[in-house]
Amino acid sequence: MHAGIEVAVPATRRNFSSDNVSPAAPEVLAAIERANGGAVASYGADTLSAELERRLCALFERPARVFPVATGTAGNALALSALTPPFGSIFCHEDAHIVGDECAAPEFYTGGAKIVGLPGAHGRLDPDALAAPIATAARMGQHACLPAVLSLTQATEAGTVYTPDEIVALTGLARAHGLAVHMDGARFANAVAATGCAPAELVAGVDVLVFGGTKNGAIAAEAVVFFNERLADHFTRRRKRAGQTWSKQRFLAAQLLALLDDDLWLRHAARANAMATRLAQGLSALPGAALVHPVQANEVFIRLPGRTVASLAQAGYGFYRWDDADAGQPHQPGIIRLVCGWDTEAADVDALLATAR
Repeated sequence: MHAGIEVAVPATRRNFSSDNVSPAAPEVLAAIERANGGAVASYGADTLSAELERRLCALFERPARVFPVATGTAGNALALSALTPPFGSIFCHEDAHIVGDECAAPEFYTGGAKIVGLPGAHGRLDPDALAAPIATAARMGQHACLPAVLSLTQATEAGTVYTPDEIVALTGLARAHGLAVHMDGARFANAVAATGCAPAELVAGVDVLVFGGTKNGAIAAEAVVFFNERLADHFTRRRKRAGQTWSKQRFLAAQLLALLDDDLWLRHAARANAMATRLAQGLSALPGAALVHPVQANEVFIRLPGRTVASLAQAGYGFYRWDDADAGQPHQPGIIRLVCGWDTEAADVDALLATAR
């Protein structure tokens, strides 16, 4: 018998760099195992894929078309390609994932649509920031890109969330000017858990949501959810052309169904949010510490004394340095980002705080 390799598991979680570092949830692995029996129809014609669409329609309290994909980048890029012509503009927050973290995939799959990043406090857009460039494009006529899409991120890249009223204000303005609305929901679960709202309230006026599972306990599973079903025409071909059509789609659907069962997706998100709050409260009590953004979901952005940042790094804690390559030097304070996942425990947070103190 081949000897197994023993893997040392640290007593506490030390990698707070992202929720992507979390393992797959046991329920997800069990669901994949259950889906692995027998010969099953391929390319989404299986019963699990049909059940996923039914469940998401019920969750959002409206009809929808649902297309599983393996990555958030694929979901965002392909969804946007269905919403804009190549000469269109996609308006979003200047820190949105589609601006700086997707290697121009949205531009590629839209055939060259222009992404316009707009400012906004704590990662959130306000209607005034959106109204101005729309008006400018209208004045310029054929010389400007056609305003085509508003893209919102929920929860935002700053770890904040939009309230239902803020969503309605933004989507209402978009609709008044003929823009479609896309929502990057990689951390949608965290937003729902943070607000306590029904999921349907956070997608009012949204045409397509990329419903995230990977950051919340799945291995690799997102769902492109079209509430405007007309815009979903030919999306199966867009997905196929991009190499995102899984022949064994049942395994994507099984992951997302496992998260939806017994509200596991919300329980995971609520734990991650709570641990981020615990972490923020402990770190912000340190001398010289200051939170950069309100902590509403599962991300903490905080300015710490350089010696504290250096000590955390030396102790093996993973995080992102958010401002300057020199951050963490004893003489220079630095902004760092720490993210809690579905599997983060209070003991993990407390161990980090003890090191920081």
